Amino acid sequence: MEQTPQQADIEDLLTVRDWLRYATSRFTDAGLVFGHGTETALDEAAFLILTALHLPIDQLEPWLEARLTRAERRRLSEIVTARIETRKPAPYLVGAAWIRGHRFTVDERVIVPRSYIGELLDDALSAVVPDPDGVERVLDLCTGSGCLAILAALTFPEAVVDAADISPGALEVAAKNVSDYGLGDRVTLHRSDLFSGLQGATYDLIISNPPYVTSAAVAAFPPEYAAEPELAHLGGADGLDLVRQILRDAPRHLVPGGMLIVEVGMARDRLETEYPDLPFLWLDTEQSDGEVFALSADALPAR
Repeated sequence: MEQTPQQADIEDLLTVRDWLRYATSRFTDAGLVFGHGTETALDEAAFLILTALHLPIDQLEPWLEARLTRAERRRLSEIVTARIETRKPAPYLVGAAWIRGHRFTVDERVIVPRSYIGELLDDALSAVVPDPDGVERVLDLCTGSGCLAILAALTFPEAVVDAADISPGALEVAAKNVSDYGLGDRVTLHRSDLFSGLQGATYDLIISNPPYVTSAAVAAFPPEYAAEPELAHLGGADGLDLVRQILRDAPRHLVPGGMLIVEVGMARDRLETEYPDLPFLWLDTEQSDGEVFALSADALPAR
């Protein structure tokens, strides 16, 4: 009986190195789009293979010559095929994404975590937070999977954290992640349309990675990005609808000396033109330039 392509994969590809080469070639031939934690076909292949085999995702070299069981090869064949045929982001296929070495559960109810704010939390936002021990209350607005709220709780161990999102499905995913990290006593989830469900609450630090993609860009999304919740991307005609609301309402939720940190993508020029009197401080990361701003409570107009 003639073998199917998938059966041939299982018979002919024996090691992790074999599968890495094979998956990279197939992803390249298929013209897949990346950007959900990886930027190249090779990195995508490595992520899927290591995650599917329950191996450390930052340690490829020690496993390259490892021979795989038939069941493992069948699993890899299925996942490589699924990535090509469904065009879903790789983290959805394995149910996991990483930010700065921290694992988070994800599925189609949430955007795949990839905020630059995660990197900025690595050094406790030292450029704008001079006293991390003085941070007692944090808000993560548009929390999605809860990843930034969890990273904030780990970064500021004396703080309690509110995490707000309008999507019930996203909050279910966030609840799983909060539970996995054992932070249920410090991270509280709120269903809220931006600040609407947080009346009277004030914070030392507000962080937010809100929807900021323009309507035209969302309409032109490749399948990988279209697989994510549109609600988590769509920021209106110019991408700034929610950012304007955050700037408008944040002052009443920041304590004196508090800080607002917002990721806005490529909207720097538009924001600085529209708000010429606001002293935006742009926080760069290893992979971004002028995509996250900081504003102190004192710099925001009082409401």
